Amino acid sequence: MKPDNVEEILATAQALRWDVGEDFHEKIMEALYTNAAEIADRAVTRPGEKPRFDLDRTIDRIVTSRRWGFLLMILLFTLVFWLTISLANVPSQWLSDLLIGTIYPALNTAASNLGFPWWLQGILIDGMYLATAWVVSVMLPPMAIFFPLFTLLEDFGYLPRVAFNLDNIFKKAGAHGKQSLSMMMGFGCNAAGMVATRIIDSPRERLIAMLTNNFALCNGRWPTQILIATIFIGGLMPAYLAGFVSALAVVGIAMLGVLLTFLVSWSLSRSVLKGEVSSFSLELPPYRPPRILQTLYTSLIDRTIYVLWRAIVFAAPAGAVIWLVANLHVGGLSLAEQIINFLNPIGILIGLNGVILLAYIIAIPANEIVIPTVLMLTVLITGMTASGAGAGVMFEADLESTKSILITGGWTLLTGVNLMLFSLVHNPCSTTLYTMYKETGSRKWTVLAALLPLGLGFALTFTVAQVWRLVENI
Repeated sequence: MKPDNVEEILATAQALRWDVGEDFHEKIMEALYTNAAEIADRAVTRPGEKPRFDLDRTIDRIVTSRRWGFLLMILLFTLVFWLTISLANVPSQWLSDLLIGTIYPALNTAASNLGFPWWLQGILIDGMYLATAWVVSVMLPPMAIFFPLFTLLEDFGYLPRVAFNLDNIFKKAGAHGKQSLSMMMGFGCNAAGMVATRIIDSPRERLIAMLTNNFALCNGRWPTQILIATIFIGGLMPAYLAGFVSALAVVGIAMLGVLLTFLVSWSLSRSVLKGEVSSFSLELPPYRPPRILQTLYTSLIDRTIYVLWRAIVFAAPAGAVIWLVANLHVGGLSLAEQIINFLNPIGILIGLNGVILLAYIIAIPANEIVIPTVLMLTVLITGMTASGAGAGVMFEADLESTKSILITGGWTLLTGVNLMLFSLVHNPCSTTLYTMYKETGSRKWTVLAALLPLGLGFALTFTVAQVWRLVENI
């Protein structure tokens, strides 16, 4: 008889009005005492006895240790991120070759044979299709790798230990310990991180987690960070150190995002979201082997496909806008050139330029298209006829060609550093904002979620630019 069924058995017996007799009750009590003795034997070490080996307890001594717990956590998630980035390169290239290298030219050929007007072909294929193809090829492989790895850690029972380790830090910041889990999910996708805040019971602390989730670098921003770090940071180093220094720069930006999460959580908890920090009972479940099929279903269907579809819905209209601003002309200049000239003074003031600001405005639906849009706009504004594939057509170039295009566009080391900072601290993508609105039902909090990091991003890049120029003039 399983002791955890005792109450159920007694309730059933009473409901059916069985005449169980005293003997039955004695057996029930005997089973309870037997189970209690077994638990005591496993958990209690009596004087003179040798401590019993318990695998779960042994693992917990390491993963929740004040000395080793944080180091192990950083190493484990670094491994997850490294696997995500390194393993995603090959399938991303396959998808890019298929969607952009093969299907894109075929669609253009088919549209020409069918007699599509140039503007319709441009909007549908060079704009909407190409933007969607970029998002799928860049976004799908990392999510398809990161989410299963993250879910495996969840199924294994490790993620509650992460919340246990970080609970004290988040509590000091006026936030909830479980925010650590939504923050980790945000490194895969900020929209998924928004959904993950459902595990936080306190509405106030859940809002803090939502408003700060954008400081976790999502997979749409990793390519920008890696490319710019490789060109402008690694490029300063000898070849044998370039890769290592570039990786350190990207990790440094990610760690800055974690620091900002704590600082902004602390500020919010003492201002607009002031209140008492809630307490919660965190159950540390036993370690168990992951369920592979359920993990794949949960991570690929419930998370990857769900988030990817939302990104596609917003990316397609963004592609149409990209093509239109590059091809509609007013006063002899394209709309893109007009907007870039207007934004340039603001961009230069904060160590960026008008091209970058316009690219981020256009790329609100998906961060994945920032670099292709920057390259396209830079070629357009500089008149580099040897690069690109026409006005309004996004493209990707190899490392040396990208560096040449950016340098021709007036980029400096300050531009690269501040772009890395702005990529971390700017408004969330439209998919994340839409998820925020669906989760909260509040326009006010959704607007704050957009403006808070954007304002912080402008303040941070402005400060860095002024200090940088001051040092240069000394």
